[in-house]
Amino acid sequence: MVGMGVFLVLNKLEVDDFAVLKAPLESGRQSPDSLALALLLSVFLQSLMYYLTYYVAAESTIFPYLEQIQTIHFWITAGLIILSVLYAIPAVFKRSQRIQYLLSILTIQNIGTGFCYLIALFLIGEQEEVTVESLLIFTKVTLIIGVLIFMATSIRFYILLMKGQYRAGSKKEAMREKFEMKSYLPAVIIGSTGLVFVIQYVVRTFSWWDLEMMFVAIMFIGVFFTMLFVLPEQLVILYCKFRFKSFNFDRNGYLKSED
Repeated sequence: MVGMGVFLVLNKLEVDDFAVLKAPLESGRQSPDSLALALLLSVFLQSLMYYLTYYVAAESTIFPYLEQIQTIHFWITAGLIILSVLYAIPAVFKRSQRIQYLLSILTIQNIGTGFCYLIALFLIGEQEEVTVESLLIFTKVTLIIGVLIFMATSIRFYILLMKGQYRAGSKKEAMREKFEMKSYLPAVIIGSTGLVFVIQYVVRTFSWWDLEMMFVAIMFIGVFFTMLFVLPEQLVILYCKFRFKSFNFDRNGYLKSED
């Protein structure tokens, strides 16, 4: 119900209210050709991360339901890899840019959110001091923190849109940056609190001679939080690509006009 309410409110906004979000499109960083190269690269990265996750990090972990998780994740990753190859073909992505952009979100989230988070959990589960019960509690807490980060960032984004902060020329750039730094505060507080919890748990769990693995676990959970932090903006741009013509490219590689 909440999501539907937000969607209905967004439908009342005009294309000018989302103008700032065109920046990565206008620069070419998220053009169909650039996304095609990124999807091809993701084929290698997802294959590598799958191997590291389930054949290196999970080699001696005590994390429960490992086989079920691996089976589900295999089919998800295999599907994304097949679609990534398909939507790297110009004849396909030029006729379906919106699906290509959605696929790019799913692949980067699979790499940065799915694999990184699981690697961290599996590495923690290899330590002698950890128990299944404490590992499951840690998993639940970090997932809750991740959801809170996503919600706080989404609310921030919603407020900025309602205030017209993503309109072109709505405020001087310095004023916009100052406002946005303040608006990040709730998400930053949640993320910082989460990292403190993660560091305390990991330091108590790992032996001092496993400092390298300790650092990797903390870093990957930090990546997990960061990916959830940027997800709302990715979803709003995807929404704009479905709603507005000017967020899509013509066959010559130029952004279309809304007219």
